[in-house]
Amino acid sequence: MLVEPTMEKLKALRLEVIAGAWAQQQQDAETARLSFDERLGLLVDAEWLHRENRRLARCLKEAKLKMSQACVEDIDYAARRELDRAVMRQLATCRWVQEHQNVILTGATGTGKTFIACALAQQACRKGYHALYRRASRLFDELTLARADGTYVRLLGKLARSDVLVLDDWALTPVRDAERQDLLEILEDRHGNRSTIITSQLPPGKWHEYLADPTLADAICDRVLHNAHRLVLKGPSRRKEAKTTD
Repeated sequence: MLVEPTMEKLKALRLEVIAGAWAQQQQDAETARLSFDERLGLLVDAEWLHRENRRLARCLKEAKLKMSQACVEDIDYAARRELDRAVMRQLATCRWVQEHQNVILTGATGTGKTFIACALAQQACRKGYHALYRRASRLFDELTLARADGTYVRLLGKLARSDVLVLDDWALTPVRDAERQDLLEILEDRHGNRSTIITSQLPPGKWHEYLADPTLADAICDRVLHNAHRLVLKGPSRRKEAKTTD
């Protein structure tokens, strides 16, 4: 068998990983003892892993997570946080994404809401879904600019297509009329079709009062809360603990 022509064809087909793995197999005496099916399986596994890693890297780049290294394996289950491991294991399966459910993370500042939100979004990317992170205040500013330059509908479409949208630090400042309407537009597009993660210091029981518009508040809360997993993080600020340790 002529090796070089085969190598050239593999590279022409953009199967450089298989070509490299095949070259390594030919130099490994242990691999030579394997059957054809076993060696073929190893080559396919190498190519699949390479493509999966590239897909994940691309997905994470597009997601723009604030904490790109956050992952469900690194979540801290200290007793004072009162974070249920069973609930987190269930969320890590991403069945909630498949069923178009939401996740609401509330708690005082510094309790790790953003980390868990990013970890869940990263897990969704690992499972083959697309995620998008936005800090609430910046997203509303982005929508205001989009409305001014004529790209508002396009931006709403981008938000609607993302399997998981992370809306971080919502309800930190007084809400404006345009923000109420924008939030309803976003949630209306996603309701029953996509999943949303919202982090906030304000508990859901106070959202209606915060929104200060009974009609819009009813519509917003109905679309985001009725099928949501609610996690309340407790304990002292982890930022303050980190500074004390340093």
